[in-house]
Amino acid sequence: MATLPNPFPAIPPRARRMCLAAVASRDAGMDGAFVYGVRSTGIYCRPSCPSKRPTTKQILLFARPEIAEQAGFRECRRCHPRDAKANPRADLVRRVCREIEANDEGPVSLRMLAERAGLSAAHLQRTFRQTIGITPRQYADAVRVARLKSELRKGTDVTTALHEVQYGSSSRLYEQSDAQLGMTPATYRRGGEGMNISYTIVPCALGRVLVAATDRGISAVYIGDRDSDLAAALSKEYPRANIRSDSGAHSKWVSAIVRHLAGTNPHLDLPTDVVATAFQRRVWEALRAIPSGTTRTYSEVARAIGKPSAIRAVARACATNPTSIVVPCHRVVRTDGSLGGYRWGLDRKQSLLDQERRTAKPAH
Repeated sequence: MATLPNPFPAIPPRARRMCLAAVASRDAGMDGAFVYGVRSTGIYCRPSCPSKRPTTKQILLFARPEIAEQAGFRECRRCHPRDAKANPRADLVRRVCREIEANDEGPVSLRMLAERAGLSAAHLQRTFRQTIGITPRQYADAVRVARLKSELRKGTDVTTALHEVQYGSSSRLYEQSDAQLGMTPATYRRGGEGMNISYTIVPCALGRVLVAATDRGISAVYIGDRDSDLAAALSKEYPRANIRSDSGAHSKWVSAIVRHLAGTNPHLDLPTDVVATAFQRRVWEALRAIPSGTTRTYSEVARAIGKPSAIRAVARACATNPTSIVVPCHRVVRTDGSLGGYRWGLDRKQSLLDQERRTAKPAH
């Protein structure tokens, strides 16, 4: 079995928040449910440890002390997390986690896990979620993606990695890993390198606009007040790309975006070239289908992509859209009609919507 550097590599935000809140409040009731490692010290502790709280960025979450030690962490001599007396619910979850981790032959069904634990499937699902914030299936997916990352880091080709981690098909591999790695497995194996991006920053109706692109399409459109902030944001968005400033690059695309912001080019249809997950791409395509001058709610976008319960995920995809304006995330609002969030400021979001409503052709 591959070493798991972090068996919670892709847990939902709610689960991570639950664990971090337990650490921040020194919740003894969560002792035994998980341990946390501190990157700077190489030590792992129980949630109630009285030691000074590390920053969130320094924390790695582990289901069990044994896995923290596999990742190279040492037991805290102050709180002795191995000796933590878990409540029965946490102990049950730990046993199920061990069973999931030990399985090398593909996913174990919830029904089978429940039978082995002597519970109903619904009871196990509820207990698991209440204790660590995720379902057994989500934990199994996280373990599998951790193994996939381990294989790819070793230089294993994608096809071999597929079989090593027991994905049933290549489509299943790309479906889950694309969502949890943040890119396709092949791109992850290369470290996300290889993009050659040129950018320019010019004045526009909303301040300053940065337009960055490759030869294939737009990679970023940022709006702000300071050129240095916009350039820094691009470097953060694409840390492994080859980025250069070039005022003459992709001038037609830059001109089209500036004219759109001025209200003289209402129908913007430009190609994009971004690193994105499959889910993000589906959301962004749905956004591009929203007519100028109109809005959709986050729940309407979720239904449009066939994922009606994924409202928060849709909101995250909007928030992480690097090609604003080209992919019009400003056209998505809350159910009550309020603007929600916008990376470049709510005043700019309102201005964009007002302008689009003025310039949109009346329906016949």
